Amino acid sequence: FRPILTIPLEPNQVQIWLWTKLKGISPHPGDPSSPVHPPCSAPFAQVIAYSERRYRIFGETIDIAVGNCLDRFARVLKISNDPSPGYNIEQMAKKGQKLVELPYTVKGMDVSFSGILSHIEEVAHKMLASGECTPEDLCFSLQETLFAMLVEITERAMAHCGSQEALIVGGVGCNMRLQEMMRIMCAERGAKLFATDERFCIDNGAMIAQAGWEMFRTGQVTQLEDSWITQRYRTDEVDVTWRD
Repeated sequence: FRPILTIPLEPNQVQIWLWTKLKGISPHPGDPSSPVHPPCSAPFAQVIAYSERRYRIFGETIDIAVGNCLDRFARVLKISNDPSPGYNIEQMAKKGQKLVELPYTVKGMDVSFSGILSHIEEVAHKMLASGECTPEDLCFSLQETLFAMLVEITERAMAHCGSQEALIVGGVGCNMRLQEMMRIMCAERGAKLFATDERFCIDNGAMIAQAGWEMFRTGQVTQLEDSWITQRYRTDEVDVTWRD
């Protein structure tokens, strides 16, 4: 095992044409050059590490993913979708002054976000109506709690693998506060953090295309008549032929 990555992943299965060859691709091993991935995005959250031609799953969300939680919370507060709910929550969170206690659910290497969402859906309007907190406080509190959970399981995976590197990508990976929290954790461990911006995060299109190219380059080709959509194509089912 080597570096660890935190990757927010998208759920759509993608078929990519390359020189008239069709590639059946899982969106999970989106970064073909990096060894381990713990994700943060709308529909997926996993902690994965590369070993023996597979990306092994160390932990994952047991219900909804972090991006789903943020998007649904945005609807509770009627936060705009322009340019995206997550981005607007991030900007509002910067103005938050009060940390509201919210459910924190880490079960071993797995996380659960449905409970915190149900709770905040139930109490948000009551707290706002009573003046107990502001919308900005709720955005700040939700971000801090969700991201702390992701940092915890990422650090645990790094300790297990003996890794000194973490990479954050994916939709929620654009969030500067998440990157800051991961950077603090890595600094305390003497590790390095690598992160990118929305050019290579949103929808993971670039990473999926790169994975398709790497598969094609190593001879993995799917004929059109043999292609299909596998909704539950899991990360550890992919034979990683493009790495040693």
